[in-house]
Amino acid sequence: MGILYIVATPIGNLKDITLRALEVLKGADLILAEDTRVSQKLLLHYEIKKPVRRYDEYSQKSIYEEIGERLNRGEKVVLVSDAGTPGIADPGSKLVAYMISRLPKLKIEPIPGPSALTTLVSAAGIPANEFTFLGYPPHKKGREKFFRSLQGIKVRPVILYESPYRIQKTLESLGQVFGHDREVVVGRELTKMHEDIFHGPIAEAQKYFTGEKEKGEFALIIP
Repeated sequence: MGILYIVATPIGNLKDITLRALEVLKGADLILAEDTRVSQKLLLHYEIKKPVRRYDEYSQKSIYEEIGERLNRGEKVVLVSDAGTPGIADPGSKLVAYMISRLPKLKIEPIPGPSALTTLVSAAGIPANEFTFLGYPPHKKGREKFFRSLQGIKVRPVILYESPYRIQKTLESLGQVFGHDREVVVGRELTKMHEDIFHGPIAEAQKYFTGEKEKGEFALIIP
């Protein structure tokens, strides 16, 4: 029986990979990546030449079956996401659940590392003994209901992810629900060259994240 490794990769700065993660990637028989182009940049940087195959939320059942067969033959398969820790707001959990159900004796070994979630929390300066993480808000259907439901969540803070295409819409929705004077923490392009961590009212965040500052990946905390 092989091993399925769940490997966390940098969320921006390529230096944020662990020695253990590099060791596992170098020993892999197959690397599964949500976007092979993104992962190849990391592998090229560290001169790792291994087969890379696309795995995402649209992967067919045949892919799961093939990976299961390879693991059953004793191969080492590594799952990575575009950035950060697989299984957090990405389809990695589906693969892990499938293998647990089909190969109960399979060793699944997590290799911890970067995550936008914990990166922002660590610099937010707010109590986070417990929190509610909701990933990405719905793109279209159910979006209004989603934001209204945030008022009823008792476990605070609430943490969200958002893309550059919807960050202004999300800030406006939060303002409508909580009031535009509500304090938030917004992280943009965490660990990257143009990293921003904003603390302040939603109204000010709307003004701040415009133009070039509207580009990039976002994480938000509503205390």
